[in-house]
Amino acid sequence: MAGEPTFLEIGVPDGGRARTFYEGLLGWQVTPRGNDNYLLQTPTIQVGLHPHDDTKIIEVFFSVPDLDAAMKRVVELGGHADEPRGGGEFGRFAECTDDQGVRFGLHQPPA
Repeated sequence: MAGEPTFLEIGVPDGGRARTFYEGLLGWQVTPRGNDNYLLQTPTIQVGLHPHDDTKIIEVFFSVPDLDAAMKRVVELGGHADEPRGGGEFGRFAECTDDQGVRFGLHQPPA
């Protein structure tokens, strides 16, 4: 369904420390993804844990049926959309900001 959160990304300076924290606090299953990156599986959503990120932010990605059209609409509404990335079994995604500079992401799941 369009607009539902489909993925979260947590940007942290220290990936191992964050892994220990979220495993201990929330009991999330953590899978190493290489380069100190982790994939956390909650009962309802996947969470990417990315180290070496000084933004220290949890970013929500919302489902859209057509990423390119949604990115165009972000810009029309006064926001900004970065170049899309991804593909394969995850689908495509783009990081965006709204018209006030708040970060969020758009995610087009695979067909």
